[in-house]
Amino acid sequence: MTDRPLLLLDVDGPLNPFGARLLRHRGYVTRRVHPTNWSARQKPGSRRLRRGLRIRLHPGHGARLLALPYDLAWATTWMHEANEMIGPVIGLPAALPVIEFTNLFAEEPDGLYWKTRRVVEWADGRPFVWVDDMITDLDVRHVAEHHTGRALLLRIDPRRGLGEREFAELERWARDVGPWS
Repeated sequence: MTDRPLLLLDVDGPLNPFGARLLRHRGYVTRRVHPTNWSARQKPGSRRLRRGLRIRLHPGHGARLLALPYDLAWATTWMHEANEMIGPVIGLPAALPVIEFTNLFAEEPDGLYWKTRRVVEWADGRPFVWVDDMITDLDVRHVAEHHTGRALLLRIDPRRGLGEREFAELERWARDVGPWS
């Protein structure tokens, strides 16, 4: 076990900027995939089901993420399918740890994002950065109140995805937290 902080990765928004209009000029590639969760929500026989879900990923993101002083893990509805369908396209190892969510899209009575409690539980006191497009101030307050280690919740604009500004913030935060090899 390492002392490095965790970097918890969401896919849709940070790595797949689904809200962007044009990404070709920025080095993104388009793939069509059939993730289990998505396929189950489509009408049987529909054109969308046959064609698959269109995602846009940047093949250089994996190397950039691996160069950061973090232990990477998936914090996404893709769960284990992120290792199969996302990691290989962006250059990440095929066996990153996965936070398993059993409460997919469940509405929280206090308005908290449905991932937040599980993220805190899974981090188990280790310092972490969580990149996600759905983080709110309520989630930031909850983590500050319930997580014993340091944490940064980095909300990513789903129209831009993970970019230079966010990579700089990830590097800065890791330096501030401590010396990592």
